[in-house]
Amino acid sequence: MKKIFIAGHKGMVGSAIFRKLKNNYNKIVIADKKKLNLLNQKSVLSFFKRNKFDEVYLCAAKVGGIHANNTYVADFIYQNLEIQNNLIHSAYLTRVKKLMFLGSSCVYPKKPRIPIKEEYLLTSELENTNEMYAIAKIAGLKMCKAYNSQFKTDFRAVMPTNLYGQNDNYDSLNSHVLAALIKKIVLAKKQNKQSFIVWGTGKPKREFLHVDDLADATVKIMNLSKKKYNKVAGDKFPFINVGSGLDISIKDLAELISRTVGFRGKMIFDKSKPDGTYRKLMDNTKLRKIKWKPKISLNSGIKKTIEDFKATI
Repeated sequence: MKKIFIAGHKGMVGSAIFRKLKNNYNKIVIADKKKLNLLNQKSVLSFFKRNKFDEVYLCAAKVGGIHANNTYVADFIYQNLEIQNNLIHSAYLTRVKKLMFLGSSCVYPKKPRIPIKEEYLLTSELENTNEMYAIAKIAGLKMCKAYNSQFKTDFRAVMPTNLYGQNDNYDSLNSHVLAALIKKIVLAKKQNKQSFIVWGTGKPKREFLHVDDLADATVKIMNLSKKKYNKVAGDKFPFINVGSGLDISIKDLAELISRTVGFRGKMIFDKSKPDGTYRKLMDNTKLRKIKWKPKISLNSGIKKTIEDFKATI
């Protein structure tokens, strides 16, 4: 039986990994902010020393959409760096056998070639609407690589595409695009409104993956032997993209959600709001080498997510 710590178990990704692992005969350890302050290095190290974990899933992060990233720039870089540094270094000091770092597709350049390969990291400038978050995540990737090189640790990383699903954040200003659209459209129908607002032009395209699919892929990657993981991930860019392989424009996504909800009003584009990166679609060549594919289609995932959101209002 492995003793596994999921840092950030209340978030969308951490809770999905918890659901995936809880019935697998492992001892799962979780700790909320009252029990463990991830920004406090001494507290984190003491927690690791007491528990002697076999594996750690580093899902904890300060996250949000374009507005939050643009507004809380200092919080995004400081808090994410502190959380990562404390968890990764404590894992090394207490000889954790494996650590999984959850990255983000925002680490890639603003105008990447499509599909986005792992090797495109740091080849040109970042999207400025989430630059601080991206820099923190890049630092986490590089830290895992550095510790593996110097200390022979087994610290791994996955780079998820845009995620959605259970326990997403539906805050009007700080949510990601799919969650924001679900909230706007469900409430527009409920309140008998004639329209809803979409930020930007609606033209950018995004790839979406249900968070339960990400959890499935992440656990599979964590369970690979060290030799197999290193062979698949490679030495120069030792992390693995996790995506669905399909993208959709924001306009088409809004129309899909509207049809699913049964809303027949208009969508109004607020072109004063930023679009962000024009297109994001991950290259999943490494992922295919471990014979993994997503199980949840965008249509069925959106239906389930709409029901999850309705249960909260």
